[in-house]
Amino acid sequence: MVKGNPLSGVVRAPGDKSISHRALILGALASGETQITGLLEADDVLRTASATRAIGATVEKDGTGEHAVWRASGGDWLPPSRPLYFGNSGTGVRLALGAVAGAGIHATFDGDVSLRGRPMGRVLEPLRMMGIEATAQDGRLPVELHAGHGLKSVSVKLATPSAQVKSAILLAALGAEGKTRVHEPVLCRDHTERMLSAFGVSLTIIPDDCGGRFIEIEGRQKLHACNISVPGDPSSAAFLAAAALIVPHSDVTVKGVLVNPLRAGFYETLKEMGADISFENEREANGERLADIRAKHSVLHGVEVPPARAASMIDEYPILAIVAAYAQGETMMKGLEELRVKESDRIACVEAGLAANGADVRSGPDWLCVKGSNGLSGGARVKTSHDHRIAMSFLVAGLSSENPVEIDDASMIATSFPEFFDLMRQLGCSVSGE
Repeated sequence: MVKGNPLSGVVRAPGDKSISHRALILGALASGETQITGLLEADDVLRTASATRAIGATVEKDGTGEHAVWRASGGDWLPPSRPLYFGNSGTGVRLALGAVAGAGIHATFDGDVSLRGRPMGRVLEPLRMMGIEATAQDGRLPVELHAGHGLKSVSVKLATPSAQVKSAILLAALGAEGKTRVHEPVLCRDHTERMLSAFGVSLTIIPDDCGGRFIEIEGRQKLHACNISVPGDPSSAAFLAAAALIVPHSDVTVKGVLVNPLRAGFYETLKEMGADISFENEREANGERLADIRAKHSVLHGVEVPPARAASMIDEYPILAIVAAYAQGETMMKGLEELRVKESDRIACVEAGLAANGADVRSGPDWLCVKGSNGLSGGARVKTSHDHRIAMSFLVAGLSSENPVEIDDASMIATSFPEFFDLMRQLGCSVSGE
């Protein structure tokens, strides 16, 4: 993308990736037919759809575009005849590990080179406590999982704030005898709990008096099909909002975005930076809060983002770092150790890309600091390390840089946001070399 005219218009965000994965998996576990509208049809989610088909569920799509309806009908899960391949999807594979464990079947899990480098031990450890046998390559994919029907309930304290680990435990607990208890000291995404309730599963949530909570779930509960409307993804909407903030005279509205409080840290931070950003037409659907997000070009200033906020905006730090380069003063982001083990080492990728394009940036093991001034000089080629969020962040960076910002590969953007280029064009952006 290249520097050009102000961005303006109204667009709709693609479906939320986290909720899309969960809708397919829970629909495949439930009795009856679950109808899903607004599903994100990106590579990551389509891998989850293929995996659920491979283990015995019926997953079909009717219609196209905004009128598409996905139908998932559960049944008895059976050992797949081949390894379940998840491409680059960490969410898909970790949730599926839990679901397969709870279903009591044997399966092998694999992914691409990037996914093979990401840690799976954090999920396998609690599953082994429940009685699962699993072999892995130094805690990484490929993973061979042997599950039986004698799973036992456990009490687990999450060592790292991770909705994926928590969700894997809760999904496995559906097949266990007795009550499983998960202690979540730092709150993270709660889509699994909300959606389990929609499918008729009973959970008990108890505050721990220190800002965290306990989640209790009885095993052997049955799921019953329901209809799911997937809201817009706030992590995808973040790129559109950020573009509006840094391009002079821009005014952009993104409709139907999920504004769950545990996913809104990025927008809270933008407001602290002085952003002209608002949630309009707030409403509720399927137990989740939605709003239309309106963002206008703003004069921004640096802030300190506390570690406690990291779980609510873990995927938005790369684009926040770009916004910070266009703000006045220093933005310090702490508590980012999880970024070291995402699709890439996102701290290292962001630091290298910003430095190459003229930013004053430095980092540590779990922090990143960007000192903004008059934006970016640009003119450099950024190595994305096959990370979709790094790619989109630096494309947005080029919209206001003095010289164009180039990335080495844009193909992986389809893993989470296949409509990215089309929506940017609708807002008035020029795309070069897509």
